[in-house]
Amino acid sequence: MKIITLSLLLLLGVSYSAASQSLADYFQLGAENNPGLKAKYKAFEAALEKIPQVGSLQDPSLSFGYFISPVETRVGPQKARFSLTQMFPWFGTLQAQEDVASLQAEVKYQEFLDAKNQLYNQLAAVYYPLLETHELIAIEEENLRILETYFSLATSKFENGKGSLTDALRADIMIQAAKTNLEVLQLKIDGSNSWLNSLLSRPHDSPVEISEKLEIIAEERVISPDSIQSNPLLESMDLKIQSSEASKRVAQKQGMPKLGAGVDYVLVGERTDMVIPDNGKNVLMPMVTMSLPIFRGKYKGAQKEAELMQESYKLEKEELNNKLYGSYHRYSSDMKIQDDLISLYERQIVTTQQNLDLLYNSYSNSGKDFEEVLSVQQQLLEFKKMKLKALVAYKTSLAQINYITAKTY
Repeated sequence: MKIITLSLLLLLGVSYSAASQSLADYFQLGAENNPGLKAKYKAFEAALEKIPQVGSLQDPSLSFGYFISPVETRVGPQKARFSLTQMFPWFGTLQAQEDVASLQAEVKYQEFLDAKNQLYNQLAAVYYPLLETHELIAIEEENLRILETYFSLATSKFENGKGSLTDALRADIMIQAAKTNLEVLQLKIDGSNSWLNSLLSRPHDSPVEISEKLEIIAEERVISPDSIQSNPLLESMDLKIQSSEASKRVAQKQGMPKLGAGVDYVLVGERTDMVIPDNGKNVLMPMVTMSLPIFRGKYKGAQKEAELMQESYKLEKEELNNKLYGSYHRYSSDMKIQDDLISLYERQIVTTQQNLDLLYNSYSNSGKDFEEVLSVQQQLLEFKKMKLKALVAYKTSLAQINYITAKTY
């Protein structure tokens, strides 16, 4: 049995303050604070306490009897009797019961690990869109600065008689739209911060600081499915199969006779009508008992139940294994698609920026085709947004694969 304290399991490094900035930091905070995760660990600890319970002998029985009408014997009348008996299960029964309890505790531990991985997955599902919103704000702010520059240039061109008032009005309309977008994005951040804080078990208005950027790390591109077999859910199914086998052994052991050892002590009074050897001597009588498990139905039923549960767990494991591998290939394929899209958008951003620079320089000189400048600027903005969306989709699929493969952080 592997017993790991919660502090060693969750505190993977130094403690972090509420001003954590990276996703790994939020994983740390979530593991320390989430009450659902703590509840799973408490259930594991409670299951450990079951082991000494099932591995202990039954309490001995002590009985006392008083003879209302003393039973006369040769050495005197019997007045009272004390009986002490201890029953012993068949050889190996206690160990078999401990094996079952130990395996069931391990199941609880694997459920705790799965809950931890689920929490990490939930945090990632909130964190990456939040990161996207922060970067969208930066892009929109840059777009706003550029539009304000365009507005100033268009206004200057109009005042010098080299441009149209329509150009300035178009730029102003787009400026107002950009400001509205920024307000909406800020509201979106407030909602995401609240949800992230709820997963971290912090007040909903706690500050959330972000320092990372959405980007693909080279190591993330190569992910092997081999570690799927270490997924806690699969480990849990293996343990349940072993537990069913151990339960079958327990049922077999319980179907064997139980042995008992004890002693009777009888208080004997003295005879007054004659003098004899051992007059009034108390009686000490060792005893051996044995149960007779002749009603076999319940024992056979318990064995059959364990066999059927074992078959059930094997089928559940097969189904779970198929789902995990299917999900892995699905998310892996999506990562490849998003990776290709990211590369495409990066090329389009470079080309569109070059085109925009040429059009802007041309307008600065001629005062013509301002509408084309604004159109290409919006194209550039859309390509940047699509790249961010693809990055979030990539990271979200990666988080799912990390959950499936039980990645440790």
